[in-house]
Amino acid sequence: MYRPAKCLLARGTWPVAAVVAALLLAAAHSPAEAAGPAAKPNLIFILADDLGYGDLGCYGQKVIKTPRLDRMAAEGMRFTDFYAGSTVCAPSRCVLMTGRHLGHCTVRGNAPRDHLQWQSLDAEDVTVAEVMRRAGYATALVGKWGLGEQEMPGQPNQQGFDYFFGYINQHHAHNYYPEYLWRNRDRVELRNVLERNGQWYEEIGAGVSEKKVDYSHDLFAAEALQYVDENEDRPFFLYLALTIPHANNEANRLVGNGQEVPDYGIYADEPWSDNDKGQAAMITRMDGDVGRLLDRLKQHGIDERTLVIFSSDNGHHDEGGHDTERFDPNGPLRGMKRDLYEGGIREPTLARWPGHVPPGTVSDHVGYFGDLMATAADLAGVDPPEGLDSISFLPTLLGQSEKQKEHEYLYWEFYERGSAQAVRKGKWKAVRKPMFTGKTELFDLGADLGEQNDVAAEHPDLVARMEAIMAEAHVPSPR
Repeated sequence: MYRPAKCLLARGTWPVAAVVAALLLAAAHSPAEAAGPAAKPNLIFILADDLGYGDLGCYGQKVIKTPRLDRMAAEGMRFTDFYAGSTVCAPSRCVLMTGRHLGHCTVRGNAPRDHLQWQSLDAEDVTVAEVMRRAGYATALVGKWGLGEQEMPGQPNQQGFDYFFGYINQHHAHNYYPEYLWRNRDRVELRNVLERNGQWYEEIGAGVSEKKVDYSHDLFAAEALQYVDENEDRPFFLYLALTIPHANNEANRLVGNGQEVPDYGIYADEPWSDNDKGQAAMITRMDGDVGRLLDRLKQHGIDERTLVIFSSDNGHHDEGGHDTERFDPNGPLRGMKRDLYEGGIREPTLARWPGHVPPGTVSDHVGYFGDLMATAADLAGVDPPEGLDSISFLPTLLGQSEKQKEHEYLYWEFYERGSAQAVRKGKWKAVRKPMFTGKTELFDLGADLGEQNDVAAEHPDLVARMEAIMAEAHVPSPR
């Protein structure tokens, strides 16, 4: 169990519980099986949870303050056409980790609680972490996993991560004040106490805590800093899967506010609901932590050999009781989380690598989560697994767009809300609801980014091609 230290860590306007200091001293990270020299560039992939395309200042946000991510964009590259793997959590992360699109990846959707095995990676799956470890990298996952429980083949240490600290179950991750987290296979007790009302989700630690001491996001931010401190002299891959600004869905149902955060910071005096203050404060809190991580790289003199990528797992949510109209989280896009319109899958994506990624650049390269696999392998100087839907975007990152390969198309499918399929091919976007049998809508994203004008009737041949892609991309799965 964590024991509080007597000192506090400074966090600007954001006070941190003393438990974070104890965490910095207590964490014990496992070495990679093959360390290798430190000449290879490091890779940090930071994943926000349910952050909208328009939630950052560098993407047009006017209300929520994100100065450090805006600075990251100014110091690196901002992508305008980068996509998540799915419109919800688990399948999006499966695509990210395995380089396969939704038509034939292992985890196709968020599984019901009585079939969590459907949400586990298989032993045969090869993840980005496995590829990087084989290339001599130390590998770590800090934050939310959601791709296999402790007893399943998808457990993080079974999927290439030397070190894991965080939530293994995505429902558990709803609670920002959990009673415990996981370090590898060991349960780490925290000082929070869950209120119990006989609900099923309390068995996995979800719900609302009546005693709130240790804020999980702060622990993850501190853990990331600690990991960099301990691995500055060796190549490493850090997957920092944050939970902000995902709602505590159960808290919203039980107490009317799902945006859990220790304090409202600079928004405390705004004439808003607590839900709105919480949403804004969560994002600004995360922004500051990303900035501190970038600062730590510079302090160690390794920022010029560390590629940092920031993105979100799907579009914005409305599950915390906040007013989405106040913040306009999808900007010019249509839709949100659980939609296959652009607002559900097009993500704010930034990349920073001083001396390599040209600063202040904006790229309209069309990429998606599945491309992390080929990009990471390219960075490490090894070959990715065969048979994937993954193209390295390292040429784009290095300002060598003339060398950049492109996807013939990107494909998504979704099984909730009656099901849907979507294809992006060049400037064209097709959406069909329900899968297989529904009417196909067609949009020209070059002229209609907001997907307001269905032009399917004007382009029957193109619609037929899009439907053919949907048929060829989908591989049936018992999951």
